[in-house]
Amino acid sequence: MKAKFVVLAGCMGLLSIALPLSAHHSFAAEYDNSKPVSIKGKAVRMDWVNPHSHLGFEVTTDGKTEQWAAETPPPNGLYRAGWRQNMIKGGEELTVNGFLAKDGSNLMWAQSVDFADGRRITLNSSPDVQPARGGGGRGAGGGPPQP
Repeated sequence: MKAKFVVLAGCMGLLSIALPLSAHHSFAAEYDNSKPVSIKGKAVRMDWVNPHSHLGFEVTTDGKTEQWAAETPPPNGLYRAGWRQNMIKGGEELTVNGFLAKDGSNLMWAQSVDFADGRRITLNSSPDVQPARGGGGRGAGGGPPQP
């Protein structure tokens, strides 16, 4: 009886470790770095959650509105890159720059966000918000992120 309990406890322990690890994925597993994209829309929400945060936004084309999601690093990574929770407000016009999901869904990895007033926040920016046009700043270009 004691041996069965030990085996069961060991299996439960391995399962509790395996499930969170299987939920995490690499950039290359889900996104296509050969498909850079800039999508203009209106912010709906910004979810600061682990293991990755998400920016939800609406894109209207020819009178049809689609829901999009842009995945970003976790809250700590965003904060270190200069993002703040109050920077993106619901209803705000923005352009999300990044890479499309491989599965063709309305999902992308965000590299930067441009605001209608010309501000830009990037994943590798300094804590100061970068101008959207011109200079760019660190991380304004380059390849895909390594989450």
